[in-house]
Amino acid sequence: MPTISTENYLKAIYSRQEEKKGRVKTKEIAEDLDISRPSVSGMLKSLSDDGLVEYEPYQGVRLTQKGRDEALRVIRNHRLIEVFLVKTLGYSWDEVHEEAERLEHAVSDKLVERIDAFLNHPRFDPHGDPIPTAEGELEARDMINLAEADEGMSLRVERVLDQTPEVLRYLDRIGLRPGSTLEVREILSFDGQMFLRTGGEEVSISARLAGKMLVTEV
Repeated sequence: MPTISTENYLKAIYSRQEEKKGRVKTKEIAEDLDISRPSVSGMLKSLSDDGLVEYEPYQGVRLTQKGRDEALRVIRNHRLIEVFLVKTLGYSWDEVHEEAERLEHAVSDKLVERIDAFLNHPRFDPHGDPIPTAEGELEARDMINLAEADEGMSLRVERVLDQTPEVLRYLDRIGLRPGSTLEVREILSFDGQMFLRTGGEEVSISARLAGKMLVTEV
């Protein structure tokens, strides 16, 4: 049975690997987990011995199929717990991440399957992240980054990648959640700030925040 530490490493590697589509550097894992590089290197050697990663010093690391399956199992736990907390216990979407971080390691596979069935098999968590199936499959969607949108485009918010509570509360306040529709009214050429219309309101977001949102064209 993988330890909590092992599961956190696998999740961190999976997230970086999906983002960059290649090997993950020791420095990146250290930054994500707030752990020293020597500690990360030691753990990666242990994960390699267990067949969970392919690791070469100075070349980076990537998950084996076994490691990917384990990472997706924990991610499935996490995202289903987030949905459960919102749907049944009245949590808001800015409150659930830290709770799910703690609970994802404690739930059994049987309990997760019961939660999944109780929720009628949700496909996405409150932030729009896809929930892996029990077989480790993820639903693919053809999305673009909001920061890459052009003026005049009508879009639907699909996924928010930044789960910082302050960011989520701000997006909630201005009406930009998964499922919301918007129109890009203006983009400032000198800093990328975007002026949007959503729900009959005019709102603005920074280029950095726009870069954390995935959308589809309506």
